[in-house]
Amino acid sequence: MTTITRAAAVSPDALRETFSHFPQGVALIGAEVAGTPLGLVASTVTAGVSLDPPLISVAVQTTSSTWPLLRTAPALGISLLGTHQSLLARQLASKDRTSRFAGIDPQITPDGALTIPGGPAHLWTRLYSEVEAGDHTVAFLEVLDTSSRTDADRRTDTGAGTDARIPAADVAATDALVFHRSAFKGMTAP
Repeated sequence: MTTITRAAAVSPDALRETFSHFPQGVALIGAEVAGTPLGLVASTVTAGVSLDPPLISVAVQTTSSTWPLLRTAPALGISLLGTHQSLLARQLASKDRTSRFAGIDPQITPDGALTIPGGPAHLWTRLYSEVEAGDHTVAFLEVLDTSSRTDADRRTDTGAGTDARIPAADVAATDALVFHRSAFKGMTAP
């Protein structure tokens, strides 16, 4: 047997390095607030927190200047981003809030939930509760509606009454973007 000596405290850098080995999906949490599109990119969304009521969670840094505005919105849109949206994810994660949505045509519901078209899945939510957790706030969001692309969506009607596969380049729209080892990546089947 080997005896391991642990450090008195784990450093934030050591934690980041260790956590980077665990791929996490990338999502945009968005809303229109006072006529302005707002959003933050998160890789801390947890699906399936509860089925009754339907809840997901997201951990947001307490230093975020966007979350205090988003949390006041009556509804929040969640866009699960696809592998083809990695550059978009970088743009939406920009520190400059004024340029995040440049050239993007978001979809906004009457209650202000904002989503980005083209991703593999969307959820429409509202804030359920929050818990302070160290340097993050964990927000629990109640899921009001969902939409997702499935394998059936990878087919298209050719007009001749038969289905044809969507070109391989477009299939990425159903593949999730993940953050792994400090980079945006896709997931591949073994």
